[in-house]
Amino acid sequence: MSLDTLKSLLPDYAKDLKLNLGALAHDITLTPQQLAGTFVASAIASRNPLVTELLSTHFADTLSTEALDAARAAAAIMGMNNVYYRFVHMVGGDYAKIPAQLRMNVIGRPGVEKVDFELWSLAVSAINGCGMCMESHEHALRKAGLTTEQIQTSIRIAATVHGVAVALDGVKSPAAT
Repeated sequence: MSLDTLKSLLPDYAKDLKLNLGALAHDITLTPQQLAGTFVASAIASRNPLVTELLSTHFADTLSTEALDAARAAAAIMGMNNVYYRFVHMVGGDYAKIPAQLRMNVIGRPGVEKVDFELWSLAVSAINGCGMCMESHEHALRKAGLTTEQIQTSIRIAATVHGVAVALDGVKSPAAT
């Protein structure tokens, strides 16, 4: 029901997003937990409270408490890492040689299978635009045996969820009236 609510809130000009959202919510290339966690982590990264609430509600029965916390953790830790490593990558110089000195223990013990956490971290990194992080997570996923199609699905979800958040932000914007 929450997914239908979300789709109903989208304006006519966002019909493609509505169609993509519906199709991706029923995608079978990922496990149900991978799919649900990718949606939730992407919603959080898109920074739209309504999108986060509706997608979290829609996938509530799919994710255990531990998996939901891990999806939230992926969004949070990548919120930090993507800023730091995007800086390191774009500025260059000696920064890459200096330890980050940022705590990232959740990456080592996320509370779910490492591959799921990596997938969610990749989706969030795509939304946040950190090339260095995307390369690292994509490499880890390939090494763990995920296919190109599975990885692409996570990015399609991230792109669509972010597009939905942008469309809804445009609807509530005073300039949009």
